[in-house]
Amino acid sequence: MNVPFNEALKFWAKLGFISFGGPAGQIAVLHQELVEKRRWISERRFLHALNYCMLLPGPEAQQLVTYIGWLMHRSWGGIIAGTLFVSPSLVILIALSWIYLTFGQVPWIAALFFGIKPAVVAIVLHAAVRIGKRTIHNQALKWIALGSFLAIFILNVSFPIIVIITGIIGYWGGKRYPEYFQQRSVHGNAKDIGHETALIDDHTPPPAHAQFNLQKTLRHSAIALCCWLLPIGILISYFGWKTLYPQLAWFFTKAAFLTFGGAYAVLPYVYQGAVDHFQWLSANQMIDGLALGEATPGPLIMVVAFVGYLAGHIQNLIGSANPFWFGVLGACVATWFTFLPSFFFILVGGPLIESTHGKLGFTAPLTAITAAVVGVIANLGLFFAYHVFLPRGFAGSISWISIIICLLAGLALFKYQKGVVTVIGCSALAGLLSYFVAVLMP
Repeated sequence: MNVPFNEALKFWAKLGFISFGGPAGQIAVLHQELVEKRRWISERRFLHALNYCMLLPGPEAQQLVTYIGWLMHRSWGGIIAGTLFVSPSLVILIALSWIYLTFGQVPWIAALFFGIKPAVVAIVLHAAVRIGKRTIHNQALKWIALGSFLAIFILNVSFPIIVIITGIIGYWGGKRYPEYFQQRSVHGNAKDIGHETALIDDHTPPPAHAQFNLQKTLRHSAIALCCWLLPIGILISYFGWKTLYPQLAWFFTKAAFLTFGGAYAVLPYVYQGAVDHFQWLSANQMIDGLALGEATPGPLIMVVAFVGYLAGHIQNLIGSANPFWFGVLGACVATWFTFLPSFFFILVGGPLIESTHGKLGFTAPLTAITAAVVGVIANLGLFFAYHVFLPRGFAGSISWISIIICLLAGLALFKYQKGVVTVIGCSALAGLLSYFVAVLMP
């Protein structure tokens, strides 16, 4: 029995509008809907796909959606699932980016962003805890997570190096101490939790289209290359190589291939390039973009659409009758070249991954890498906390209001298990309230 394509299509379209909370929240929604509720895929098959997507550079949640869509309905199923996951957030972020540039200096709108930023800190730290609870289940994996945190926090080791080291540790550990690197089912098997067997269960053989085929691999690779060469060739021929849009295309292509560890690991690379190197936007605008990314559905890495829009809009602000469309082009270019490699990785690499299902030699390194990702996300949370709580650095004053909002957001997330949208909405209102209090009581 297979899932009807129309039923899957409705779910993928719905998912693009309900997947809030960054990678952790989206993966949680996918797990709840596909593993627990609909039983389209088993726990172990879900985690196997997730670990592969976490190994890849780029946004793991979107890649996981593409993978499952491909597994159920061939290549077009994966393309449609992955595209529908991204499309709503692209449209929403273009609209929000325009509002941000047009009305962002309005005091009460700035107050909304002031309240959202501390909530983002709490959400990122909450993501680290949630992924940790799902994936770290013994002392060895705890030490790997702690080691990755210290490596990036104190020694500033790049994430690709952390991936390589932890992958080697996992491979060695899987052979020497396999009991520490086994993938564990968090929710037990279907019988234990009263569910029927999943449609794609632990022992379901890979479908025919998921078998490795050299001819199909070469064909998919050629199509992906054309989808990259044709747009960037048009941009270069029309605008010139050293202009904004080809540079956006090249920069986000590199981001898609060079940044490992999912959306949270991509952000520091994008921050460094967009703010420090190209100076397309300011540091505060980048943090505001992240807040918008957290507050909208879809992948967190859709912040690239915000970066692309601001770059195009601001550069054409003078001398252009309507810079909005230049911003739209920038957002679309950034999105296309960020996500194109993700489809390539899944459609070309998926058959190989399916052939490794249940093989400890492959899963053990991924289990170790997943533990390392927890430490990297925790580091990113502290990175954001520094910029939010100490907006002017150690020499400036502490933003106590931001700390209070962050603590309340953390309480809502950890203790009362409130949704991300609710937390962001209440935090925005708290920022607005603090503004009105400051106005009334100068």
